[in-house]
This record gives sequence, C-alpha cells and structure tokens, in this order.
Amino acid sequence: MADESTVAEAAAVASAAVMTTEQIEAVETSSEIQSLTIDSRDPVPESSNSNATELSLEEKFKLVRSIGEECIQEDELRNLLEKKKDPICYDGFEPSGRMHIAQGVVKAINVNKLTAAGCKVKIWIADWFAQLNNKMGGDLKKIQIIGRYLIEILEAVGMNLDRVEFLWSSEEINSRAHEYWPLVMDIARRNKLPRIVRLTYANWAWIKGK
Repeated sequence: MADESTVAEAAAVASAAVMTTEQIEAVETSSEIQSLTIDSRDPVPESSNSNATELSLEEKFKLVRSIGEECIQEDELRNLLEKKKDPICYDGFEPSGRMHIAQGVVKAINVNKLTAAGCKVKIWIADWFAQLNNKMGGDLKKIQIIGRYLIEILEAVGMNLDRVEFLWSSEEINSRAHEYWPLVMDIARRNKLPRIVRLTYANWAWIKGK
C-alpha cells in the first residue's frame, strides 16, 4: 500500500491532467499538497471468500450473472463455475486521470461479487496504451503514478484485494517481448491499416447488433 506522500503526489498528477503546462509545473513544485482524506460512507459490500465454498452452484451463478446485462451462454457459465476451481476473470483500465464513479465504486462492487463466488480477478493496467494515447503528456512515470493512485482508490472504496491481481501491461509485454513483438510485426506485415480499421468496425457493428 502506498504511503500518504505517494497518494498525494498521484492526486496532484491526476488534477494536473486538466491543467495548463504552467499550472502543472506549479503543482509539481508546490510544498502545500495535502494527502487525500476519505470521508465516511456506506461501505461497498466486501467479498466473502471464506464463504465462497459454502455457496451453492446456483448462488455462485446468480452472483456472477448479476454483474452483466447480457450473458451469451449461461449454460457454459454455470458449467464453468461447477467444474473449474478458481475461474479467472479479467478487467482493466487505462490510468489517464481522475477515476469516475463507475470505474471506482461499481467496479469494486462487481469484483467483490466475482471473488465472493470463488473467482480470481486479474486487472490489467494499460500504462503503455495510455502512453500511446498521449495521456499525461506521454510521461510513463506520471501514468504509472496515476495507476498506483487508482489502485488505492479501489481499495479505499471497499474492493477486497485478497483474490485480485494487478498486471501492468508494460511489465508483462517486456517480460515476454520475444513473443509479443514478433506477433505485432507479423500482424503489421500481413495487414494494411484500412483493412484493420474495416475489420475492427465490422466487429464492433456485429457486437452492437447482438
């Protein structure tokens, strides 16, 4: 868990996302930045991992099913929960500034439901992709500070992190660079940008139509 000075620095960096260059410099050099405080509030329901094995299959299914508007194959989901120990669920976010309520509170509620049902959750922090999108001026160090700040917020609003793992895209890609970059090069070599854009749009339209 980050100390107060780290959280305060992250808060300042997040605020700087909507400031001018001069304002950013003023924030970075200010000695008056205060640490964040969290007001009392109704807690987000915590996951009951110790009771996960006591839940019936139907109870687990209802918990997991409740987080989504639509489920493509409910039978497959029920079968997964019945036969696979510790199913892995994935989520992620781009650390690009302040966290909105859906990204914070709603995500914490949904993750707690998943872990209460016996799942493990891996959350990708897309720091490299935030850099590609020129968030925080493309400064990877600031982007990663924001990432740590957002983790602190998720824990503060009640996310139970016992069965949650955070993965940084930069670290994971670098650790398997010998696999990742040849794949990127192969895709780039075999396809032109108009084709990729066309296929991406077609896939999006198909999903929207479902």
